[in-house]
Amino acid sequence: MSSAESGETVRSTTDAERAVAAVWRIESAKIVATLTRMVGDFGLAEDLAQDALLEALQQWPQVGVPRNPAAWLTAVAKRRAIDGWRRQERYDDRITTIAHDLESENADAMDAAPWDPDAIDDDVLRLIFISCHPVLSREASVALTLRVVGGLGSEEIARAFVVPTATVQQRIVRAKKTLGAAKVPFEVPSREDYAERLSAVLGVLYLIFNEGHAASSGDSWMRPELSHEAIRLTRVLTALVPGERDAHSVLALMELTAARFPARIDANGEPILLADQDRSRWDRSRISRGRAALEKADAIGQGRGSYGLQAAIAECHAAAPSVGETDWDRIVLLYEALGRIAPSPVVELNRAAAVAMATGPASALRIIDEVAASGALAGYHLLPATRGELLLRLGRKDEARTEFATAARLAGNDRERALLELKAEG
Repeated sequence: MSSAESGETVRSTTDAERAVAAVWRIESAKIVATLTRMVGDFGLAEDLAQDALLEALQQWPQVGVPRNPAAWLTAVAKRRAIDGWRRQERYDDRITTIAHDLESENADAMDAAPWDPDAIDDDVLRLIFISCHPVLSREASVALTLRVVGGLGSEEIARAFVVPTATVQQRIVRAKKTLGAAKVPFEVPSREDYAERLSAVLGVLYLIFNEGHAASSGDSWMRPELSHEAIRLTRVLTALVPGERDAHSVLALMELTAARFPARIDANGEPILLADQDRSRWDRSRISRGRAALEKADAIGQGRGSYGLQAAIAECHAAAPSVGETDWDRIVLLYEALGRIAPSPVVELNRAAAVAMATGPASALRIIDEVAASGALAGYHLLPATRGELLLRLGRKDEARTEFATAARLAGNDRERALLELKAEG
């Protein structure tokens, strides 16, 4: 088959690597989830997917990128599974089932066949529940899900949690071994078992959303496809657990935050900060859906938890015609409540930013300095970035430039780093 017949032509190994990376970033969760359902082993599924990626790097420079690269990778991985079982003389029902699927497809059909989102969607949700199984620690669950479902690298996950990369790698390896040893089934748990996993699942979905909202690395400030996938999966989850306050609260928070996406970057992909955004470009339908989800959460009658309070903060932004007309006093109160029920240095950092808008930068700087003195956010670029903004407003320009330079060195995202470097030079 020629490149023109198979799909997009790639001119070099570098082009192929970029194509493979793009496909993996978008489709990895679906591919691994499908393979996990087929082979019944989470770790093996990811290994097979990685083998298929290597084969793509070898073949795509010669034959071009298939029209349906995700289906191509999945089919290659299935064949690898069959070959492995044959070598081990494991001829069982799994081989028969998968082989029958492959024999019914020819190469052209594989390239052109539409991806089945309905079946894969279910698989991705099952994969998230597996990753958040009670046999794993919360830290391991989050790291594993972000790696496989979110498609994030170990360094990206480490930045999100402000921990060493080696720590994340160890958690992921240990999690895979634990799931294999426990023979965790590939299934959504029964309804009576939802509660023990729901908190972890929601936390992971929101972290995936956040990585799309503000990419921790790479040359794009946002990865909206990742956030949209997190929103879609959260909608599926709220349908499964309609009486769970936090599920609706997370969905509300995501929708209200994603409403600002159309105005967050310019035509060249450069960041546009909140104060400079054209609010007429905000997605009003998302704002309506977010408010409706928050109303559902409130109607359940358990009061607002941490996600509900964050959603309420996002709603304040969504309702304001401008930064100056935002109800900053209410946002400060909401952050104070959030700090009481879910205390963290990041919450304090965000509270300081709100205090700066409500009462001025001097009082906010005192909060920032307390956070910095604790050492809890050492290595977190938004700490010096926020401090730099406050110092700039106080007229302490030289100190501000130093803080911006520090933040630029710590930033993992290329676009964000460039913006901070510009501020450091100013």
